[in-house]
Amino acid sequence: MDNRRSVDRAALYLRLSRDDDDRGESQSIRNQRMLLRDYAARQGFAVVGEYVDDGWSGTRFDRPRFQDLMCDMEQHQFDVVLVKDLSRLGRDYIQIGRYLELVFPAYGVRLIAVNDGIDTARADTDLVPFRNVVNEMYARDTSRKIRSALQAKRKVGKFVGNFAPYGYQKDPQDKNHLLPDERAAAVVRRIFAQAAAGVRPAAIARGLNAGGEPPPAVYRCLHHPGLDPDNYSRHKQWTSAGVSRILQDIVYLGHLAQGKTGKISFKSKKTREKQAGEWIIVRDRHEPLVSKQIFDAVQRQRAARRCDRKGAFQNLFSGLAFCADCGKAMSTVGTRKRGSAANLACGAYKLHGSSACTNHFIRYETLYQCVLEAVRRYVCLTEEECDALFERLNCRLHLDARTDEAGRARARLEKALERTRRLVAQLYEDRTAGRIGETNFYPLLEKFEQQTRDLQTQRDGLPDGDGMDSLQQQQARLRAIIRRYADIGELTPALLFALIERIEVGQGTYEKTEKGRAKRQKIRIFFRFLPEPCEIEWKE
Repeated sequence: MDNRRSVDRAALYLRLSRDDDDRGESQSIRNQRMLLRDYAARQGFAVVGEYVDDGWSGTRFDRPRFQDLMCDMEQHQFDVVLVKDLSRLGRDYIQIGRYLELVFPAYGVRLIAVNDGIDTARADTDLVPFRNVVNEMYARDTSRKIRSALQAKRKVGKFVGNFAPYGYQKDPQDKNHLLPDERAAAVVRRIFAQAAAGVRPAAIARGLNAGGEPPPAVYRCLHHPGLDPDNYSRHKQWTSAGVSRILQDIVYLGHLAQGKTGKISFKSKKTREKQAGEWIIVRDRHEPLVSKQIFDAVQRQRAARRCDRKGAFQNLFSGLAFCADCGKAMSTVGTRKRGSAANLACGAYKLHGSSACTNHFIRYETLYQCVLEAVRRYVCLTEEECDALFERLNCRLHLDARTDEAGRARARLEKALERTRRLVAQLYEDRTAGRIGETNFYPLLEKFEQQTRDLQTQRDGLPDGDGMDSLQQQQARLRAIIRRYADIGELTPALLFALIERIEVGQGTYEKTEKGRAKRQKIRIFFRFLPEPCEIEWKE
């Protein structure tokens, strides 16, 4: 008895990727469907299923409908798979070879690529591996062109990404430009303000969670209803790590740092982290959410090592106090003196001894008292003292015609930089379109990149801004500080990082006096609002 079916059951597989969009209607799903159904009718096949992956790359085999096709094949629901050509099935010649020679035959299923004239039921399939190689070469070339185009956009400061960073949104008029998202931007500013005041990331995260503020991943899903929060956030809460990532991201200064990761291969979804030197950084591309002063203060806070254990000693000068000779940070060391919390010593001496530096020992309480007195002296000022300080600032800034020249020079350099960036972008576009070959491409690219580096060096070497503006900003900042810290009773981390840039501790010397041996030690305190450091000679 012959149990074979009189009519073979056929499944149609159709695929279209975004890479095929520029190839027109010939690759459309509608065209593929018409072609395959017409072929099935002429061959007498009964179409029992249709599987469509629209918008999926041929280099991936985790396509949802392709996986459904494989599952139904295991259930023997069809006898033939019809595709327009082999590239619709996939563009990885190794994987396609496995499906053609192992998987489909194992289930007794024929594969027919209509336009390629391939039918695995026939013996004349020797050229199939070569077609698969050609298809993969096409996918590799497409991937290279896409990467090149994205790289060109990044180099000229265009944002490239599916979603804007937290705190921003894509400009409706230009998807490669960022605009502040007011609700999220307010949260970012709050995070930086708290961090600058000495609040640790874990405490900031707890406050945001207590206030019901959605974390970045959840916030993104709320504004894109098609996204599933479960795929983006496990706990759906703010964490100290998430806050820390925001605090160190220069995007909030108005800069773009892109190309931080790269794919291992165009056929792999795995990525590798790139070194900071490999990133593409373009400055001043969108509106900043925080000032450079606050951002820098936060970085200094993060660099300072502190201990939050109850009752433990807390070094307020961590990240602020440095050796005046070698520049290494002053580090806490033990002390035998009763009533003293600790001594501070040069970090290089502590690690390597006298071969690296001298000890620069100073009692913690001594440094605390010196700094407190200096802060009171220079911050708690009368109006007359303020006016005198402004005069000193005016003299130090040397306001003359050279500041105007510097401003005009900066404008010229900025225009030249923008022009060079456009040339680089055009060069990449010409390379992608095939208008220029590799022989000419790389020398021109090196030339333009060298021009960019030279222009940036010239720009960065100019004085910062207009002198009058700088003076007015200094005066406004000093008056605000005086109003805020009118009566200082003790030093706090927030106060120190707001007022002081750096403290340098000199090597102590001893001399004989009538009362015995006395120690002298010089300390220099660099206030943020003063044009010159405050020098103190401590005696004890």
